[in-house]
Amino acid sequence: MNPSATEARLPARQVFAVVSGNALEFYDFVTYAFFAAQIGRTFFPSDEKGVSLLASLATFGVGFLTRPLGAFVIGRYADRVGRKPAMLLSFWLMGLAMLGLPLVPSYASIGMAAPLLVIGFRLLQGFALGGEVGPSTAFLMEAAPPMRRGFYISLQAMSADVAVMVAGLVGVGLSSVLGDAALDAWGWRAALLLGVVIIPFGLVLRRTLEETLHRSPPDPVAASTAAPVYTRIALVSLALMATATTTNYLFTYMTTYASATLGMPTTIAFGATVVIGAAGVIFDPLGGWLSDHFGRRRVILIAWLIFGMLVFPCFWLLDHLRSGPALYVACGLLASSATLAGTTALVAITESLPRRVRAGGFGLIYATSIAIFGGSAQFNAEWLTQHFGSPMVPAWYMIGALSVGFIALAFLRETAPVKTGRLES
Repeated sequence: MNPSATEARLPARQVFAVVSGNALEFYDFVTYAFFAAQIGRTFFPSDEKGVSLLASLATFGVGFLTRPLGAFVIGRYADRVGRKPAMLLSFWLMGLAMLGLPLVPSYASIGMAAPLLVIGFRLLQGFALGGEVGPSTAFLMEAAPPMRRGFYISLQAMSADVAVMVAGLVGVGLSSVLGDAALDAWGWRAALLLGVVIIPFGLVLRRTLEETLHRSPPDPVAASTAAPVYTRIALVSLALMATATTTNYLFTYMTTYASATLGMPTTIAFGATVVIGAAGVIFDPLGGWLSDHFGRRRVILIAWLIFGMLVFPCFWLLDHLRSGPALYVACGLLASSATLAGTTALVAITESLPRRVRAGGFGLIYATSIAIFGGSAQFNAEWLTQHFGSPMVPAWYMIGALSVGFIALAFLRETAPVKTGRLES
């Protein structure tokens, strides 16, 4: 690679054009999770306690089922035709789904057509988002200076946490000024529609992107990699992402957990997401920067060790104090350590894949792990909490996910150029 390429900087507007899709993904998905109770009462009314919420969370999970299909179809398109056209396609589909869902009439208005339409839009959204993450992450890696890949890819994760923080602020604001009836009737719809505003700007900016697929010759080492090595990379990556996505989506569940399980006021519960998003905004780029300087494996290992030591004390604190300060401290500590590891895992997986299958491969690994583990995490945690009646269930769930991650980490090869000396893209 030309040495000058290592010094090139990706213009800020192009970074925004790429990461905006990821930001929208998390804004919409997290906002849905925040208003799961209100959405459940709107589209899945039931006289039995807890059934509407479970039905709403199940529909939240439905959005993950089509992610692997989107990752395969749009990811292959990105690897064969280009990153730019694939990102434009996924953004168009995402905008359609995001606009349609909050405009669906209630069950009381159109009966069974309402939940069916909601499920349909969730499936379309899952397909679009499944095809979004692979091309956009591949673009960031290929456009970034090799010695700063970790930092640039971490901006993808940081955009998600900016969206989480904004979604939390929107939730706090709406719950502060609106009563329960208004939140059920239209408050949650307004929150979801806010995300649609960025769609036109994102499309305009993405049209200005430079293609990176054919930017440099293929890596001859990657091109000759044997099938068993690909299998190992896929399995290790899937396990790493299983841990990262499970903990991440359990964090987005904390608002529902705080209000439904711990009985905290809605305004305080929404504040947890602001804290989680703020922690991500700080520790995402920090994780990328640290991994560029010290290697991917070391950052993941230390961060997950800290996270593992904090999980039970934090949930014990929550269960016994059930206060706003306890909730915010627990969420801040857990989210900070988990974010360092999760962001770095994204970087390591992306670097492990050769360019000719990078977008589709990473997208499929990411989408599959979310579909199986992340999409089911909130429903499983809520169902297990109701079944066992213990507020400590999410802590055990997180520890189980963390155990899988440690096993995968033992088989993960170091990919950081600072450790390997390799600069190929």
